[in-house]
Amino acid sequence: MSAPIRVAVTGAAGNIGYSLLWRIASGSCFGPDQPVILQLLEIPPVMDKLNGVVMELVDSAFPLVQDIVATSDAEVAFGDADQLFLVGSRPRSKGMLRSDLVAANGPIFVGQGKAIEAAASRDAKVIVVGNPCNTNCLIANHYAPSVKNFSAMTRLDQNRAKGQIGSVAGVATGVIDDVIIWGNHSPTMYSYVGRATIDGKAATDVLDADWIANHFHKTVSTRGKAIIEARGASSAASAASASIDHMHDWFHGSNGRIVSMAVRSEGWYGVPEGLIFSFPHIIDDNGVAHLVEDIALTDYDRQKIQVSIDELVGEREAVKDLLG
Repeated sequence: MSAPIRVAVTGAAGNIGYSLLWRIASGSCFGPDQPVILQLLEIPPVMDKLNGVVMELVDSAFPLVQDIVATSDAEVAFGDADQLFLVGSRPRSKGMLRSDLVAANGPIFVGQGKAIEAAASRDAKVIVVGNPCNTNCLIANHYAPSVKNFSAMTRLDQNRAKGQIGSVAGVATGVIDDVIIWGNHSPTMYSYVGRATIDGKAATDVLDADWIANHFHKTVSTRGKAIIEARGASSAASAASASIDHMHDWFHGSNGRIVSMAVRSEGWYGVPEGLIFSFPHIIDDNGVAHLVEDIALTDYDRQKIQVSIDELVGEREAVKDLLG
């Protein structure tokens, strides 16, 4: 077996964290031969609940789990961490506005960014799951400038898009490749099928153009709201599963497939520099994400992407006081 890696998870006693931890501990994320040390963070009022989660992990007797640290101290949780899942944040509830999420969760990620800068490995890979994840990622990365590998999760949107395509085309999602999510993890994100294939065929040749334009984008972009309305709670299990998919491919490589990751823009595709924006990537076997640069976007595509750019610029403006 390899040397153990340190995996930090915030909000570890919450619904997403609870679903996430068993997938990490079982080897689903980092592999069946990769031992892990779990470093779990919660706020002080929830430590009893977290201790109960640790009891269950111990009772599960996962061979790959070398140690479990449960703490309310962010620097302890992030100490020498190699992989970080920033899950802990106030979840969106029914009727809650996105501006409410920005105001409630921004300060949390100031503190977490500072703790990452102080304690985590310089080569750590950080995925921000807690919403609004793009702007939370922007804040955390701002306060951890020595750690370069930050991303926000839009893999959930990509998975949702594949699920919708599979349902309409009558195929398993395993034969659907290269669906791309552009922009913000919000209703403004743009689900793009111009590079997608279904069992090797161009998705645009299989799917009805009217369905793509008038149903597909809306269904994918509002799926989170629909789930909240249906079950009275946010989509915890599918978010946890998507975060595993995201980190698995970032750790092992994407095997030539395009995956969607929100990262700091360098001006790519006309997206302002510095915004955390979802772009298409291919991840090599060393875990290095490479931007897919040759996508020819139409005017319609660019108009849809601009809506997400405008929203993220507005979110950045809303947290400018937190960015110093």
